[in-house]
Amino acid sequence: MPKRKSAPTAARPTSKSERAVAATTPQHDTSTPATRSSKRIKVTSSTKSKYFSGSGNDEDSEDAGASDSGYDDQDVKESDASESEVSEASDDSDIDHTKARRSKKGRPSGSTSKATVYEKTDLWREGVKTGLGPGKQVFIERPKARGDGGIAYVPERIHPHTLEFLKDLKRNNDRIWLKAHDADFRASWKDFESFVEVLTEKIAEIDETVPELPPKDLVFRIYRDVRFSSDPTPYKPHFSAAFSRTGRKGPYACYYVQIQPGGRCFVGSGLWHPEAAPLALLRADINSNPDQIRNVLMDAGMRKHIFGGVGKDVKKATQAFCKQNEENALKTKPKGYDVDHPNIELLRLKNFTVGQNVSDDDILSSGGLGRILELIRVMQPFVAYLNSIVMPDEAADTDDDSSSSSSNTSPTEDED
Repeated sequence: MPKRKSAPTAARPTSKSERAVAATTPQHDTSTPATRSSKRIKVTSSTKSKYFSGSGNDEDSEDAGASDSGYDDQDVKESDASESEVSEASDDSDIDHTKARRSKKGRPSGSTSKATVYEKTDLWREGVKTGLGPGKQVFIERPKARGDGGIAYVPERIHPHTLEFLKDLKRNNDRIWLKAHDADFRASWKDFESFVEVLTEKIAEIDETVPELPPKDLVFRIYRDVRFSSDPTPYKPHFSAAFSRTGRKGPYACYYVQIQPGGRCFVGSGLWHPEAAPLALLRADINSNPDQIRNVLMDAGMRKHIFGGVGKDVKKATQAFCKQNEENALKTKPKGYDVDHPNIELLRLKNFTVGQNVSDDDILSSGGLGRILELIRVMQPFVAYLNSIVMPDEAADTDDDSSSSSSNTSPTEDED
């Protein structure tokens, strides 16, 4: 068997044909491992030069031809095979390492993926996985508004679906949910505005100082101001409106109506967090003429419907009123007043409000509007008192000035 060559060496060209072939053959650096193409080129050039060689005996040419032509090609094939086996082995090892890394990272491989599948009603949420493979699509139908449930929407009463919507809003108080249920929101909002429009007409009949304003000037927005609040929920879980001489805004005492499920419907009135100047006027009046506010608190309707049926006792009625406004009351005394003042409980207050909760059944019943108007009728003297102190009418001021001037001139005339 002929001896194998460890590495092919380029033969020195001797004839013209060899020099021509060598001139057209690209030269490669033999110091580095040759590629497959370079090995084939070298084998071709060396084999061709031996066959065309004219010198040497037959045995030399046979040995040279056998050793150069056949076994060099075989070496190349064997090296190609070994390289392909190495590359395939490395590819397999890379795949194994990749699978190992994925399994370490917790990524499921193959068909054993465990995607979180949510309920059908939650598919509208952003980022929810459906459990389907790539290339699949899920078409989610936008939620439609609730039907009337056999109960017609009428302006004189709150529809049950309005309270149902507020319950759902409290459980899903986020923008994505409200956007998906915009139809329910608009139906409930329209129902409340229609109720407010009827209510303002009735309140104007009870209190002539309250004008009939459109709902947009009376209804509070549902959006919360979360800039300085620890509660990040963006929406109020209730509908509310305020009725005063200037609507929901302004310095006047107002009537307040709130619709909220869970027994938290509310009817109130008064001044909530008044500014420093109106608060000072109220304290000055309590200091100089305390009987005026006491007479308002001792009204029979006020004691029955607002203060829980307290008896005809000034002290108990005053304590019931102060308890409703104890949230941010002063602990000691306001500036300029003694701590042992006889009306110190009233002087400590920073809110002057009264109110009463209304059950869900009463609000949804046919007499819901009448129940609200009954409470507002009881509160009317209280609102009139506050406005007379905080924002007195110009006509009343003119009458007071004329009466005081006449009383002052009469004694002078008598003395003259």
